[in-house]
Amino acid sequence: MKYDFDKIIDRTGTDSVKYDLTERVFGSSDLIPMWVADMDFEVPGFIREAISSRNNHPVLGYTFRPGRFYEALVSWLKRRHQWEVSPDQVSFSPGIVPALNLAVMELTSPGDRVVVQPPVYFPFFNAVTNHGRELAYNQLVNTNGVYHIDFDQLEHQFRRGATLFIFCHPHNPVGRVWDRQELEHLASLCVKYNVQVLSDEIHSDLILFGNKHIPLASLGKEIADLTLTCVAPSKTFNLAGLHTSAVVITNPQLKERYDQILDTVHVGGGNIFGQVAMEAAYTHGDEWLGQLISYLERNFSLLENELKARLPGLVLSPLQATYLAWIDFSMLNMDDQELKAFIIKDARIGLNDGPMFGPGGRGYQRLNIATPSAILKEGIDRLVNAVNQLQE
Repeated sequence: MKYDFDKIIDRTGTDSVKYDLTERVFGSSDLIPMWVADMDFEVPGFIREAISSRNNHPVLGYTFRPGRFYEALVSWLKRRHQWEVSPDQVSFSPGIVPALNLAVMELTSPGDRVVVQPPVYFPFFNAVTNHGRELAYNQLVNTNGVYHIDFDQLEHQFRRGATLFIFCHPHNPVGRVWDRQELEHLASLCVKYNVQVLSDEIHSDLILFGNKHIPLASLGKEIADLTLTCVAPSKTFNLAGLHTSAVVITNPQLKERYDQILDTVHVGGGNIFGQVAMEAAYTHGDEWLGQLISYLERNFSLLENELKARLPGLVLSPLQATYLAWIDFSMLNMDDQELKAFIIKDARIGLNDGPMFGPGGRGYQRLNIATPSAILKEGIDRLVNAVNQLQE
């Protein structure tokens, strides 16, 4: 079946954060929103049909997650990532960010050091500081737009007594897929210093241009015993509004601790439609995902080629995974407030401001390419025209 990713869907009036909060966030409604990390593509029909079928029953009472829910995820992880886990190693979370907070609450104590690698998904920061833990940075090293882990600094942070490492894998916003050598080095340090890992692998299905995602916990028992792996269909199948995620924990003692905090704060129930959607996505989603990835690759190539030809001073980081492009605007010689205002008022596009991703974000903007190519092209044209007018 051929899926239509060129179809333009009007999302206004649906209480969409991305569209209906545009004026509140940017101070203007006259722009193209290319910020929030959800897609402008319609949810696959097989997922909507599964939800509709469940909705045909007139009672929406308390439910539990049946065996087939867990089996769908286990099968998906095996065939997509060659990672074999069992259903009893799978727990639940109403989203990855809640899982981050739950892990920090349960696995660390007030004052403990928790390490993150900025520039990185900004809820990582609050998941640490909101609970009275010490936030420690291991800033990624940027070499001509390509990012690497500073392993010497990471070991320094671990040696200073870190108890938890929050790992973005693949990395948002820099678009890196960490390779086996990097992951093995990272795993060896975690094992050496007995540092537990929360591995956020929500973008693990969105691997582009022939790259390969390797789940951190798949490298061996020693690192698996320290790792909680967060996965979800929300980015892959555009289901963020259903707040349904999974946490894979192969260490029984570690899983018992996570399940205990999940029960303590009473967020383990989830919702009926999220459960149904996740099962359908992981059962029937392979063909749709293959076409999505091809479309995202074409969109990134469009962005890359247009910027090279028309705005060669901008530095676009290579995109190995996700649908989030990371762009260095330092050639414009603006401070962050000036750049933010320029993007909104002159280019009339809504992007994520680089500094929100922490150290290393200054001078950058994050752009969501998961939109019909016609909309992406219009956004590029607006940006090019604004820069050209600036330089006249």
